[in-house]
Amino acid sequence: MSVLDFIGRCLYASFAMFWSVLWSLLFGFILSAMVQAYVPKGGLAKSLGRAGLRELSLATLLGAASSSCSYAAAATAKSIFKRGADFTTSMAFMFASTNLVIELGLILWRLMGWPFVVAEWFGGIVLIAIFALLARIFFARDVVERGREHVEELKPGAHEHDHGDMLAPGSTLWQKLRSGEGWRYISHYFQMDWSMLQTDLILGFVIAGFLAIAVPASWWQALYIENAPALLRTIENALVGPIIAVLSFVCSIGNVPLAAVLWDGGSTFGGVIAFLYADLIVLPLIDIYRRYYGWPLTWRMVGVFYAAMVISGLIVEGAFALFHAVPTPAGSLLMAVEHIAWDYTTVLNIVFIVLATVLVWWGNRNGSGHEHSHHDHEHDHAHQ
Repeated sequence: MSVLDFIGRCLYASFAMFWSVLWSLLFGFILSAMVQAYVPKGGLAKSLGRAGLRELSLATLLGAASSSCSYAAAATAKSIFKRGADFTTSMAFMFASTNLVIELGLILWRLMGWPFVVAEWFGGIVLIAIFALLARIFFARDVVERGREHVEELKPGAHEHDHGDMLAPGSTLWQKLRSGEGWRYISHYFQMDWSMLQTDLILGFVIAGFLAIAVPASWWQALYIENAPALLRTIENALVGPIIAVLSFVCSIGNVPLAAVLWDGGSTFGGVIAFLYADLIVLPLIDIYRRYYGWPLTWRMVGVFYAAMVISGLIVEGAFALFHAVPTPAGSLLMAVEHIAWDYTTVLNIVFIVLATVLVWWGNRNGSGHEHSHHDHEHDHAHQ
């Protein structure tokens, strides 16, 4: 293989991974922008302001409905937290948004079979429950509040101006949705979030494409213990699964093909499930958490996320073993997801590219898109 051919294959793999999640990425950023434009500070405190069963259940349902890739889910969870939601509840939304989603289930069923779909969705609920329990122990109130202050002090990109707290006019959701000014604010929040994360997104997908081509599947498989007592192998595989996800840089739906490789290569059921959950602790996302919340809270997030993923993987495998439902590798389940074809993904990508283009045009139609009059700011504060 020539150098140019190698580079070409890496770039194609990177773009194909990006293409496979583009529509959900754009949808997540639009949803994040709508939360920021429609919900005043403290607006979510009543419904999601604590980490009780009701609030966690609501956040889980909202997250599952949002159906975002991990980058967009992180942005939306940040916005919810900034608007007054409890930190644990915000993270529950993020877990649900990346694990309890239909398109992930479809790809898992296509590549690995229905048991993995059931395990992903059942385990996603277990993951949120385990995380909520661990959060009570490891997230000190002062650290979380410093993280909230860090989020509130975030500055937009270097080429943008700070618009303050831009809130869409209207007292009801319908009035806000009908407001052209509100959609202009959504456009600006969308552009600011995208500008803040575009470098991390590009870096993450480029590295993932390189690893997909340059690193043979056998290298990842070698990290798992295959010949050991059953209990030791089960625990080790669950511990290693998330670490492989961190090293692979692949997020969201893009990590399903590697999960299929690991499964066909000898990983335990729980090890693969723990790997699938770990798209939220890949290195580019850890850097994004650092930007959002600061290092003190980020380190705790990564540690608690990892522990919750490992424990959940073990619980899922134990539950399936109890009912004698643990599947066995079929050896022919792997299909290429890193490709571009005329399918529902392409159609949705085109739809959301058009929507995003119109949204950006609408926000910038009166000039550069970053100029607001004194009247605009007075208009914002009048609706807070």
